[in-house]
Formats: sequence, structure tokens, C-alpha cells
Amino acid sequence: MGNLVGSNRAGLQRLYYDRPADTWLEALPLGNGRLGAMCFGGVGKDRIGLNDETLWSGGPETARSLSTPLGATGAEAVQAVREALRAGDIRRAHELACGFHSGYSQAYLPLGDLLLETRVGGTTPAAGELTRYHRELDLDAAIATSEFEVGGVAVRQEVFVSAPDGVMVQRMTASEPVLALECRLTSQLLSTPRAVDSGLGLLLQAPADVAPPHRDVPEPIRYSDGADRGMAAAIALRASSDGEIRSTDSELVVEGATEITLILSSATGYDGPFVTPTRTAEECWAAADQVVRAAFDREYDALLADHQQDHRRLYRRASLELTGPAEQSVPPTDVRVARAVDVEDPALAALIFNYGRYLMVASSRPGGLPTTLQGIWNDILRPPWSSNYTININTEMNYWPAETTNLSECHEPLFRFIDQLAQAGRSTARERYGCGGWTAHHNADTWCWTFPVEGDPRWSNWPLAGAWLVRHLWDHYEFTEDLTFLGESWPVLRRAAEFCLDWLVEMPDGSLGTAPSTSPENDYIADDGRPASVTESSTMDLALISDLFLHVEQSAELLDVVDPLVAELSTARKRIPDPRIGARGQLQEWAADLQEEDPHHRHMSHLTGLHPADAITPDSTPGLAVAAARSLDLRGDEATGWSLAWKVCLRARLRDQAAAHRLVRAFLRPADDRATGHVGSGAGVYPNLFCAHPPFQIDGNFGVTAGIAEMLLQSHGGEVELLPALPAEWPSGRVTGLRARGGLVVDIAWTPNGVEAVLTADRDQERIVRYGEERMPVRLTAGAGQRVSSS
Repeated sequence: MGNLVGSNRAGLQRLYYDRPADTWLEALPLGNGRLGAMCFGGVGKDRIGLNDETLWSGGPETARSLSTPLGATGAEAVQAVREALRAGDIRRAHELACGFHSGYSQAYLPLGDLLLETRVGGTTPAAGELTRYHRELDLDAAIATSEFEVGGVAVRQEVFVSAPDGVMVQRMTASEPVLALECRLTSQLLSTPRAVDSGLGLLLQAPADVAPPHRDVPEPIRYSDGADRGMAAAIALRASSDGEIRSTDSELVVEGATEITLILSSATGYDGPFVTPTRTAEECWAAADQVVRAAFDREYDALLADHQQDHRRLYRRASLELTGPAEQSVPPTDVRVARAVDVEDPALAALIFNYGRYLMVASSRPGGLPTTLQGIWNDILRPPWSSNYTININTEMNYWPAETTNLSECHEPLFRFIDQLAQAGRSTARERYGCGGWTAHHNADTWCWTFPVEGDPRWSNWPLAGAWLVRHLWDHYEFTEDLTFLGESWPVLRRAAEFCLDWLVEMPDGSLGTAPSTSPENDYIADDGRPASVTESSTMDLALISDLFLHVEQSAELLDVVDPLVAELSTARKRIPDPRIGARGQLQEWAADLQEEDPHHRHMSHLTGLHPADAITPDSTPGLAVAAARSLDLRGDEATGWSLAWKVCLRARLRDQAAAHRLVRAFLRPADDRATGHVGSGAGVYPNLFCAHPPFQIDGNFGVTAGIAEMLLQSHGGEVELLPALPAEWPSGRVTGLRARGGLVVDIAWTPNGVEAVLTADRDQERIVRYGEERMPVRLTAGAGQRVSSS
């Protein structure tokens, strides 16, 4: 296999640029799961943006104060909405449904900035004075570097964020002892500098409440000294150098150096979703400084080696190579993206795949929190959609590549969060709807907000986030066959199903459906000619519930669980109708064949049965698959960045290689329109390859990585299908380390002359390997690679 495709490291494993970053969306991301950094690579003045995944506004007290419903709740209130819908009074149903709403979730906050001013030979260099400049992010090493030469002096900066040592390390070197550096720590939060020998400290206070930007409230950023006081936090930094170091409360200065090393860490008062933070800023600083001092007891080379070993242990499990430009001709990444609008660059698709895996390793590690709408990178105090967990698609999409691209450990933060949401969501199910089990809606935060937020029912009246989230638990089992994990997940799966069983209602034709129901986040045109959202039995509702009931039944059988609820679920599932096909040949979004208010809406909610679920496939349900394809045709390709990524996954499941490729190309177009000066004006990618919704949302990065994986390998139908949606424009390539369900690792290489794969199983098993219409039975022995090929 190794001879089929040559390696092209420049085009596949690094982002590089010939100028410093001017904006945050040009800076390069680093992270260890908890601590995030955005590196600008400036010449005279530089900035490293800082984040800590546990730094959020609010706390349990704030959540309680915002949770008061706007109207009637409970079983009787649900019945009133149902009666209005049955009577055809959708406006009354809308009004009553708004009574379930309350407040909003809290915001993921920026930690601060490390500001650097560099002097070489006593002067601050300017970009126009440089004889050389280079900036890059090496995905395999997880290091951001910048290099320049001025006045015959070569200067190099390296930055990495270490998971083993829990610190960010920044090192500058110069070819002569003429390097000087001034450092400051700043933050948009309330902050107080702290004196530190040979270093800096910054004590921080987070707000008690930060309202989403779309909410018009009198005090959108509110601090408090009361019981709802926000958490404290701190940044600790220390320096070493062969030059002279001096520091004040607010500034660190190093002069006459050839080498300067800065080590930084942070700590917050966060102690779990249900605990009011009490740790003081001074206590946070002491905790962070202890980590910094421990790292300083080690040599730089040892810190770097441990960091790289830890990162590569995860990152090197899988990689994609597609034939592209020769290494010496690969242009800077932003130029390359602009050129790819008109010129085919398969290696750019490989780069975005590898980048998505890099971002997951950097932002989601066992023991931490799940990734937000922006991963762990955010520089806005009142960020779009609060940079929270949007759990009607976006959080789920963040973790779609976890299993397929061999990063199962990175899935763990979501599993723990689901368990915590399930705890919080039990009271929400009971108080809001009079139902058992647990529920969550379209927004959540680190305090496990599970209520429907105040706003339009088309996004807020959607109580099935639990049903969607727990599919990740089942997915993890299917890929790993870990029965211990499935047993631990059983209570959460069961209670999610218990809520859905209580939420179902008998329809006039004797089937089971949902009411009230919405299809996130779309409206339909009602009989009065105006948009409406509240109705009965959206396709997404029934697809999620049917999928959940099936997996709970399967889990009970695998775990040998005897539970009367399982029989009830089995009976109910048989009464849930299949998706309906509309007059245009499309898969209907609602039970009735309604006209969409936005026919090109970004959400593809009614196609969840195709992906990420597997109820619709071209083989098992060809009629529904054709209808799903028709729905995609009617929606069109144009969409927000994350929606483009979802459509890649959907088209791949339909084996539509041309459409999947077209959507990957659309995803990789520049989001910035520099010709008109509108930065971030459209969907695509920013110069640092972050996905543009717009604005920046990281779900598209993860989603397109998952989509490309689906183009290359699928296993949801039982067979191990090689290259099911490989486009003609990728004639040669190699992918290593993809995972298939049933505990398989699959490497695939292909040329125009044929395909070759190696399958390595966790256990002895027999499988069918499919390539096109060819099916090859394979007997696998645990731990031994089995080679298959086809021409």
C-alpha cells in the first residue's frame, strides 16, 4: 500500500502563511483540551489569545434565577397545546407553547491575551523591513511557529500547549544576543494584576450573567457580589532567559537575549455543573502557578518531546493523503484556498480532513468539557449564540468524526456531559411537561441548562435533544463493542426513552406522534399564508424517537436486562409511522406535506434518519433514499458552513460522489471577500481554515471531516464498504486508521488501477467487504491485518 501514493507533508499536514495574522480568524489554534491559544505570529507586536474551557459566565444560582417559565407548564399545559393543534388553531398553539420557555443559557468567555512586543538590536522591527517571514501550524507536531529575519538577525518563535504538563510554552530565539521582549497580560473580564518574580499574574472575575447578543436586555453583561457571583479565574506566567529579566505588577521585560521561554497556565473556580464556584482568584492563581513552576523544573526539549508524543499518540492514528501539488509549489494556505475556487486541489480536501482531527485532539480530551460552538477558541465577551452547546445539531456534529476517525477517547467529554444533562433534565421533563425520564432542548451550557429558552418556538420548542445526544452512546458501543460502557450508559438511554414514550400521543389514525412539534429551525406556511412552526409529528421527532427505542431494545438484549419498559418501547415503535413522501417526491419535513417558509433552509432535520442515523439507506429503503436525495436537490447546495458539511455526510450516505465532492469544494471556498472589504461575508472557511457559518463555528470543521470519512468508508449497513462516494477528482490516495463498526481499523489505498485495503480487528470475526458491487467475505483474526484488493 505504501507505494501507491507518495507523501506530501506541506500540502497535507500544515497551514502556512507569508505574513502575520491581522485578525483573530487568521491566527493559528493550539490547545490541550482545556487551555486554548490563538497565535498571531506578529513581528514587532504580537498577540496570543487565551481561553480556558471551564471559564463561563454565571453559575447554578444564575441558572435558577433565569429558569422561571413564562406561562403555564405541566401535563395540563401540554394538553392545551394539543387541543389547539387538533382544533386547527395553530396561532393559539404557538402562544401556549411559548409558556414553556424561560431565560437563556450562559456564555463561554475569553480568558485574556498575552501581548508581546519584540525588539531586535534596540529597535522594533516592522513588516516592511524584513528580508524573510514564515508562519505555520504543523498539525503533526501541534506547534505554531513564526520566523523572520531583520538586519541580519534571524528570530524564531515556537508555541505549543502541552496536555501532559498542562501549560502553554512560548519560546523565542535569535541568532545574536540582541533580542528584547516586553510582555503584558490583559483580559476583557474584571482583572487585577499580581506581582510575580520573573513573571506575571492576572486575577480575574467573570460576570454573573451574559445575555446572548440576540437578546435585548438592560444589562447584557452583569457582574454581582451576591449569591449569583460569577466564578473567579487567574493566569500565571513565568519566564526564563539567558538575558536580563525584570518584572513589575503589569509588565515583564527581557533584554539582551538569544533565548526567552515563557510558560503560562490558568485556573478557574469551576467545580462541576451543580456546584457554585467559591474558589477565589488568588487561589486560582496559586493553582495555576504551581503548574507553571512544575513545568519550569523541566528542560524545554523534554516538555516539547512529551507534548509531541502525547499529541501524536492520538493524531497519528489516522491520516488522509490525496494527490496534490508538489511540495515546493504549495502556496500559502489562504492563497491556496482562493485558488481552489477555480483549480482542483485534492490535497486541500485532505488537509481539511486532517485539520478537523487536529482540532478535536486540541479541544476535547478525557476529563474535560465538550467542545462549544467555537471549540475552545473564542475572543468575544458576548459571543454569537453565547458560544454555548447548541444541541439541536451543532454539538452532535462536533463529535461525528470521533469514532470514524479513530479518536474515541476525545468523545468522552460528551459522554460525561450527557450524563450530567440527564440529571438536570429529569426535573425539566417533570416540571415543564409532566413526563418521566429526562429532556433537554436546543441550548445548553456548562451549568447544564436544559430548559426551552425564551424565543421563537421554531428553535425553542424542541424537547428531543436527549434522544439525539444519546445516539452518541450507542455509536460508541457499535464501534468499540464495549459492553461495560453500554452498561454504564443504560440508565441514561433508558430515561431518554422513558421521556419520549411519555411525550408520544395517539393520533386520529391510531399511530403515535408528537404534539407540539417543530422542525428545527424551519417554519412552514400555514393556511393563513403566514409562517408558523408549531405543528404535530415533525419527521425529525419520529425519526429520533424510533431510532432511540430500537437502540434501547438492542441494548437491553445485549446487556440481558429485564425491564417492562422495553416491551412498551417495542410496541410503541411499531406504531410510529415511516417518513412520508410528498407531492414533489421529497421526504416530507412534517407529517403533512407543508410548504417550507425557507425552501433552502440550512437545517436538514428531516434527514436525520439518513445521517447520522441509519434507518434510511439506498439498499434497505431505496424509495426513502430517493426521496431524501430529492429533498437535498430541492434544498440546494448553498448553505451555511456547517450545513454544507452535513450535506457532505448526507450525500456520501447516498453514494452520490459527485454531489459530495461538489459540497466539499463549496465548503473550502474563502469566506472573506477581500475584493469588497467584507470580512467573513459568506459561508466557507476563513484564512486559518476555521469554518464560517458565518460567523465562525467549529462544527463545520468537524462535520466536513466526518463527511470525508463517510465518502471513504461506511459500515452502518453491516458491510465494510470501501470508497462508497469517492469522486473521480480524487483518482489516487491513501487513508489510514479509519474505524468501522465492530472494532475494525481500516487502511485504504487506491489508484486508477484498483483499490487495496488492510483490515485489523479487535476480535476474531467474519465480515463482508464491499467495493462497488463486488462483495468479498473476509475472515479476521484479532490483531492481525488482513489484506483485500480489487481491480
